[in-house]
Amino acid sequence: MFATYLIGLREGLEATLVVSILVAFLVKSQRRDRLPQVWSGVGLAVALSVLFGWLIEYTSTSLLARSEDRELFEAITSVAAVLFVTWMIFWMRRAARTIAGELRGKLTEALAVGSLAVAGMAFLAVIREGLETALIFYSAAQGAAGDSGPLLALIGGILTAVVLGVLLYASALRINLSKFFTWTGALLILVAAGILKYGVHDFQEAGVLPGLNDLAFDITGTLDPSTWYAALLAGMFNVTPAPTVLETIAWIGYAVPVLALFLRPARRKPAPTASTGTERLADTGTEAEAATAPQRA
Repeated sequence: MFATYLIGLREGLEATLVVSILVAFLVKSQRRDRLPQVWSGVGLAVALSVLFGWLIEYTSTSLLARSEDRELFEAITSVAAVLFVTWMIFWMRRAARTIAGELRGKLTEALAVGSLAVAGMAFLAVIREGLETALIFYSAAQGAAGDSGPLLALIGGILTAVVLGVLLYASALRINLSKFFTWTGALLILVAAGILKYGVHDFQEAGVLPGLNDLAFDITGTLDPSTWYAALLAGMFNVTPAPTVLETIAWIGYAVPVLALFLRPARRKPAPTASTGTERLADTGTEAEAATAPQRA
């Protein structure tokens, strides 16, 4: 359940920060009359994300009759989820320092067009996070049919993110968002490795890949699946005591190089001779804190 909580926390905080930046900009610009359009766009994005998640689950449980088809569908969604996770964490690492300025620029253009453009801009800013969350959650929670634990963990992560976003907006909390996204990004890479491993197993179950009975190792005697720590490792990173050779290759082949690339120190640009307060915060990876904090005259 920790994996789904982490997904909800990470994706939820990204979406919350985006909404906070938009709201803070409208408040500062004395355009509170456009706030209802922002919330309308956000609400529609959330509703469509929930519908997308339901559609994925319905397709798997009701539309696909053969078990081989369900295994293949789950395998494909797992690979898609891994691609989304990988793209998301590297995109956030690269765009974190500029996202606030880009959003303010797009919102300025939308204000000049009209209320529908404002709602559409807010919708587009949130829908990506929502669709990613639905797809990644479905892939991470596979094998937990009938268990409400993963869903409750996801909701808990999203609620935690909303609370953190509100506190950041109110300047009641200051956290180093750069370190937060680095640590959660590293953990999500391990979660994605487990999702990929699960997807490879589904491809083997569907008969697309060979080697379903070729085990890389079997440490069931040491790592008893019935113990709490084995369940924790399986739930978080899909580490199982008897994986196949292809599953093991997929897990290691993804986790090791992607972690190395993600944790590699980024090249720092030369510091400007005269920097504003916002720029100084950006240098430490916390520009979003400045962007979401209400500014007073």
